Amino acid sequence: MDSLSLLLVDDDDVFRTVLARALAKRAYTVSAAANAEEAILLARECLPRFAVVDLKMPGSSGLSLIKDLLALDAEMRIVMLTGYASIATAVEAIKLGAAYYLAKPVDADQIVAALARGGEGDASLAVPDDPPSLKRVEWEHIQTALAEHQGNISETARALKMHRRTLQRKLMKRPVKQ
Repeated sequence: MDSLSLLLVDDDDVFRTVLARALAKRAYTVSAAANAEEAILLARECLPRFAVVDLKMPGSSGLSLIKDLLALDAEMRIVMLTGYASIATAVEAIKLGAAYYLAKPVDADQIVAALARGGEGDASLAVPDDPPSLKRVEWEHIQTALAEHQGNISETARALKMHRRTLQRKLMKRPVKQ
């Protein structure tokens, strides 16, 4: 088992490829999988020390994958990534054994820092004075749904239960600042 071996599991091909390359530049030996089933097969072969797992994937979710990976190696340090961050999934991921939970968008340096910290908390973490605005949260949710549907406005509007023209008007506006 390589000391910096890492299993990267994400169904977004571009994100997975870019992140794998970035982590490899940071001395990790990366094995990449597009779904939970592929990830289990790879994990059995290479027994990685670390895993970076996407929450929402076709088939089994990242939450069920946490249990399966820890069954192979209870010492594996797992970071959960998601574009659908919520308190409920964060709590479940940590209860199931993930060391850290990060909301997308995320870069390789944030992941490396999370892996280095392990499961230790940070009491000095700055508590934000105010949450993001509702408009900002809506904008991010629309962008995530749009990416999921490969930029198809009609499919995205159906998924969001929104009229297509309403979605088009919202997309013509500039992104809301944090």
